[in-house]
Amino acid sequence: MGSIMGRSKRCGFFSLSHISAGFVAVLVGYTSSAVIIFQAAAAAGASAVEMSSWLWALGIGMGLTSIGLSVYFRTPILTAWSTPGAALLVTALSGVPLNEAIGLFMFSSALILVCGITGWFEKIMHHVPMPLAGAMLAGVLLQFGLDLFTVMATNLLLVGLMLTAFLLIKITLPRYTIPLVLLIGTLVAFFQGQLNLEVLQWQLSTPVWVTPVFDPQSIIGVGIPLFIITMASQNVPGVAVMRANGYDTPVSPLLTWTGLTGVLLAPLGGFSFNLAAITAAICMGDEAGHDPRKRYLAAVWAGGFYLLTGLFGSTIAALFMAFPEALVRAAAGLALLSTIGNSLSAALADPSQRDAALLTFLVTASGLNLWGISSAFWGLCLGLIAYYLQRGDRA
Repeated sequence: MGSIMGRSKRCGFFSLSHISAGFVAVLVGYTSSAVIIFQAAAAAGASAVEMSSWLWALGIGMGLTSIGLSVYFRTPILTAWSTPGAALLVTALSGVPLNEAIGLFMFSSALILVCGITGWFEKIMHHVPMPLAGAMLAGVLLQFGLDLFTVMATNLLLVGLMLTAFLLIKITLPRYTIPLVLLIGTLVAFFQGQLNLEVLQWQLSTPVWVTPVFDPQSIIGVGIPLFIITMASQNVPGVAVMRANGYDTPVSPLLTWTGLTGVLLAPLGGFSFNLAAITAAICMGDEAGHDPRKRYLAAVWAGGFYLLTGLFGSTIAALFMAFPEALVRAAAGLALLSTIGNSLSAALADPSQRDAALLTFLVTASGLNLWGISSAFWGLCLGLIAYYLQRGDRA
């Protein structure tokens, strides 16, 4: 075993830490919200074949952008679909023809592309202090840490063994903690009969082109809200995750490429592409590798797994769904522990900014949702107001 890990260490690309972080990120992303994608596609009147095309487009788009941007910038950049945006579509697309839905997807992505080209979004984010970015990240991730103990109440043996393994392996083999914990959890779930693998049928997905129709009413009623929710609930936390983990990657090119990807893949079902937050944090934390300069490889591996999910579409989604919920939530909570701790430490380190950071953390962690926009945005808004008021008072 030692020789295997030694070779893994020398071959940085095949590091178990990078591979497991990428796998856990994609696993958490799909199991937490893939069902919403099916609901959104159904609301738009998509057939089973067209639903498969949506998963193809989303997987290919997220895979290519995650790999390309991470390799180019040497930063763990993970893209994702907009889960809040998909939730909006579940209700907003009722009665909207599929061609018009594709048109508003393209319009929303075009607005993101404009934000990237003009650079205005990056200029705004430069005014967000690091303690507030850390506080928002900690607030976003807090529920994942709490979930670890919530699921323990109903699945004590599985989660208890995973937690025990985490504590012991963290001392002896810290670089391989998460992959070994995930392996142990999978074995326990298998012997408990909790892995539901019987329904799997391996088949390739086929992209299906739908010609867009641009209806002004649909664009105003759904396209613009989709853009606002994607920017506020996904891209703002996504940038905060990067900044909180010490990555000063320029944001405008990221928005440009995700927006362009959305425009190109919308006719195939790629309704939205944006920066990931929660899953990106998994690829940026200590569990993704001891060297922050190499953690971009975790996002590259995640991109590879995304490509597989695109190629096999609903089959891969079913595979991820085969993992018991307790295992997924426990793995996510354990993988994010160090990130939560580091974010809280950075948020509360400066006494002069502590009140603003604490407000950001509490509002974000509360789950407050106004007009379809998540608590992360409102937490940051309130924190910024408090920060600049207090700074003006000190001046």
